Amino acid sequence: MIELNSSIQKGFAGISAELDAQRAAVVEAASVLNLGVCGGGAHPFHVWSERRVFPDKRFQEVVQRYGYLAKQFTVFGQHIHIGCPDGDSAIYLTHMLTRYVPHFIALAAASPFYQGVDTQFQSSRLTAVSAFPLSGHIPFVRDWAEFTAYFETMRGFGIVESMKDFYWDIRPKPEYGTIEIRVCDTPLTVRRAALLAAYAQGVAAWLLAERPAEPVRAIYQVNAYNRFEACRFGCRGAIVDPFERRKRTVGEDILSTIAEAMPRAAALGGGVALTELAAGVRGGYSAADWLRERNTATGSLPDTVREACALWARA
Repeated sequence: MIELNSSIQKGFAGISAELDAQRAAVVEAASVLNLGVCGGGAHPFHVWSERRVFPDKRFQEVVQRYGYLAKQFTVFGQHIHIGCPDGDSAIYLTHMLTRYVPHFIALAAASPFYQGVDTQFQSSRLTAVSAFPLSGHIPFVRDWAEFTAYFETMRGFGIVESMKDFYWDIRPKPEYGTIEIRVCDTPLTVRRAALLAAYAQGVAAWLLAERPAEPVRAIYQVNAYNRFEACRFGCRGAIVDPFERRKRTVGEDILSTIAEAMPRAAALGGGVALTELAAGVRGGYSAADWLRERNTATGSLPDTVREACALWARA
């Protein structure tokens, strides 16, 4: 796994340019070693038991604590950080963006294959994350003070040492002044990664500026169900709106949210990104669909990975 980190960016154009430059550098370096690099949330045919763990102190502690789960955790994701003006805003955004976790799962879904098998999921990656006891979501705390008290209690019990010990779908990252969205598969192209970042920025800006609703416990009452539907069926999944208390498809919900967030996103330079995402949702074609299509055409998962590497290498 190769981890890339961007600098702080204020808009779609900046993050898109930086990610493309990183992609070009990685492709050039990898070519010297005759290696291909691709996206995707899980390697289609790797065997978890054969993985080797890097001899880092923290990684060794994870292996000692979680056993075989640590090696099964050989999955790959895109994390999106959103800057927050203060701690209370971070807690508000963490709760409210949990309502949109199915959106990020469906828009990024790129892991239909795992251990050489078609899982029938659009995103199989999150099933590996869900096995950890500190996965899931933040407790329903009202503000930063209440969250700090919760964290200190957990640390006092010896359950956690830092925020890294929480494998939540979305978690505060106080050392950066951000919240971190952690449910996305690694996209098959860096442009898709930039589109997802612009979507996160636009929705967060809309939520913070207009406060369309306050967090409610119902967000978490339906979260596991909604999350599964997005992993299994992508944009075709049926989720429950915790505020309106009705079902709609993930795709319909994404399009509705894009319409709400578009003015704020456009003001930040992300209008073109949200327009492109909306067109893809209407087209009903995902990265997981592309991988299945290429596997059917080639009859070979190694050849499918080879084509994914070629796709990622193109500007």
